[in-house]
Formats: sequence, structure tokens, C-alpha cells
Amino acid sequence: MKRKVGDFVSIPLQDGRVAYGRVLTSPLVAIYDYVSLAKVDIESIISRPVKYILPVMANAVASGRWPVIGHSDLEEDLTKPVRFFQQHRVTGKLSIYIDGEEIPATIADCIGLERNAVWDAEHVEDRILDEINGRPNKWVDSLKLKLN
Repeated sequence: MKRKVGDFVSIPLQDGRVAYGRVLTSPLVAIYDYVSLAKVDIESIISRPVKYILPVMANAVASGRWPVIGHSDLEEDLTKPVRFFQQHRVTGKLSIYIDGEEIPATIADCIGLERNAVWDAEHVEDRILDEINGRPNKWVDSLKLKLN
């Protein structure tokens, strides 16, 4: 199934709960701060805050792993460009990635931003489950801003 901007997806977790996301412009998916055991309606999801926005492999939705459960036009705040940080592996040079452009950056500019990295569905699921259970997540840790 092709993903469409505005689609709501359910993200099944290994413990039987379900998290929820929203397809934004490719490859971005907004992950809501909401997990449930029972089926929920879209209005319940929209009323919750977005926890973070991540670039996610298209096959998460296309394969049916994250089934589409509804659709609605995006709210204005979900149409704004999303900023990610990039850090060169060897030199440590920092930049902000926004809408296909790189802008030189400082550490202060990058604090609080997600690294520009495309996530696999399983890694997003692991991250959500680890957050729910108060555990560190190896994927988040591996992508953290390196301060030295």
C-alpha cells in the first residue's frame, strides 16, 4: 500500500499495545505520544501531542507492517519544515538539514534535534517500547549528538 500524506497508521508493539503515527511528506512520520491496548478513533489520536517526527523507511507502511487506519488533512503545524542535525563521522562538523538543504551549525543549534537518519520500522517500535518502559534505547543512543 502506498502511503499518503495525512494517513494515520497503527504501530503494533511487541507487548500487544499499539502506538500511532501520521504520514507526512516522504519520508517523514509523526509519532504521537499515545499508546493503547484497544482500537481508538482518529479524533483520540489527533488530540494527543506529537512526540517526535522521524524519517522512516517507506516499507513500514507499504508492507502493511504499520496498517493505515484512517486519513485526515494535516494540521498546519505538521506541514512546517522539520529540522534535523547532521554530524560528519570523521570531522564532527555539524549542520542543520532542512528541506534538502544543509546549513552550517553549532552544537547549540543541534541540541534537541533528531539526527538526520532514516529509521527502520522495527527500530521505531523498539524506541517507543523502550520509552514506555523507561529504558534507554540503543538506536537513540547510537544517533546522539557527539559533543567532542
